[in-house]
Amino acid sequence: MTIHTVPTTPFAGQKPGTSGLRKKVTEFQQPGYLHNFVQAIFDTIGDCSGQTLVLGGDGRYFNRQAIDVILRMAAAHGVGRMLVGRSGILSTPALSCVVRKHGAMGGIVLSASHNPGGPDGDFGIKYNTSNGGPAPERITDAIYAQSQVLSHYRISDINCLNLDQDGTFVIEEMTVQVIDPVADYAELMAGLFDFRAIRALFAGGFRMCFDGMSAVGGPYATTIIEGMLGAPAGTVINGVPLEDFGGHHPDPNPVNAAELIARMAAPDAPDFGAASDGDGDRNMIVGRAFAVTPSDSLAVIATNATVAPGYRAGIKGIARSMPTSTAPDRVARELGVPCYETPTGWKYFGNLMDAGLVTLCGEESYGTGSDHIREKDGLWAVLFWLNLLAVQKKPVETIVREHWARFGRNYYSRHDYEAVDAIAAQELMARLRAMAPSLAGQVLNQYTVALADDYHYTDPVDGSVSTQQGIRIIMTDGSRIVFRLSGTGTEGATIRLYLERYEADPAMHGMDAASALAPLADIADALAELKIRTGRSGPTVTT
Repeated sequence: MTIHTVPTTPFAGQKPGTSGLRKKVTEFQQPGYLHNFVQAIFDTIGDCSGQTLVLGGDGRYFNRQAIDVILRMAAAHGVGRMLVGRSGILSTPALSCVVRKHGAMGGIVLSASHNPGGPDGDFGIKYNTSNGGPAPERITDAIYAQSQVLSHYRISDINCLNLDQDGTFVIEEMTVQVIDPVADYAELMAGLFDFRAIRALFAGGFRMCFDGMSAVGGPYATTIIEGMLGAPAGTVINGVPLEDFGGHHPDPNPVNAAELIARMAAPDAPDFGAASDGDGDRNMIVGRAFAVTPSDSLAVIATNATVAPGYRAGIKGIARSMPTSTAPDRVARELGVPCYETPTGWKYFGNLMDAGLVTLCGEESYGTGSDHIREKDGLWAVLFWLNLLAVQKKPVETIVREHWARFGRNYYSRHDYEAVDAIAAQELMARLRAMAPSLAGQVLNQYTVALADDYHYTDPVDGSVSTQQGIRIIMTDGSRIVFRLSGTGTEGATIRLYLERYEADPAMHGMDAASALAPLADIADALAELKIRTGRSGPTVTT
């Protein structure tokens, strides 16, 4: 075995977005493309001699080839030990768990999360730091800067490796330990939730459907829900990870998880439905013919946190991304704990959790989690709901409607305009940015604008500042319109429009969300000239 120094030239555009570098598989397959970015990671994180790193991904197309390259490059950079999920599999929350449990220097996640997979799909890579969470901007910015100036990469010439059996082998002087991808994570979940109560729930005839969307969450759900908790075989559907996710778009929302939604609307529907996404960090919660919004799920979890053994002492605080509805804010006020508003991206929650300021976090794109790790965690949210259902013994819809009666309802929706021309999207945002300062006090339809701005965030822990995080238009009654560009797409630009209306009167809680939000949608279209500037008659996806 020999370590080679290979001359290379930079590739333009290797700038990590909200959750790492995401591109089409065909871009990653260019000779040297992945090697360059991995070299930039090692150049940025510095001396790895004797250090432990964790490596794994969601099993999508190109996952195995990428792991082979990264292992050989890690050996060339003196890494002491690499923990790798069997068959290259580790969900994003499981990788965070393994990094934290084993005191690793960090981890490399191979995933494009909820984006489609396959030879014509997407691939992604990101670096997580020693707290188990996504690298902060100062590190991702440094990785990008290094990717634009490097002149070589280092790699071992060892032949391809077999990762399909647990065990240990050596590359150069680096120990590679192939681990059960589920074991550490399952152990952590068993310490947080009342598995005995959940087992009794299933033993009593409770029925559930978990849609793994042919993605990485399937093996975790099968092991824990069917294995450890005793749910009947077949409770998990689409539970085997496939390189192309079986043609699914593995984003757990009512549009893409259509099979689950149909099952939950059938006359013989199970009591509870749930889904997770490509890398297992997102979730959707469904009752019988009743889908729960991500912000309502976070608010319900926060209200009922003490039902789970891991949270019996109560919560320290809540954090939500700015576009997420303000439903958790009212729960925080009643509990007497702070609620922090951050930009979109789980990395912003990491500092708050590390400083002990918050326990629960959530974002608008079906992401929910707690300080047990430093990533959002799809199956964690599902297990919390199972624990809650085992204690309250009420249907999902009843729990949510009782929550609305107590706190009010936030009608909420996200409209995605996908693969929009990037220049047109930037011009649309620039128009709104220029317009925002003059909107305060204007009457739009029946709403009066209280505040309009380009949201920026100052981290209360380290003082770092993040700017241009989305255009907020907040009405005097608390209703909101938010525009932002997504950082997770790989083709053109994705414009996300978020609409929110608060309704305190329980008599008004039965409206259809689209009808309740229609006046706000009209305002948003008029201000942004969405139809004109995107060339679309409406959003690509509405959730």
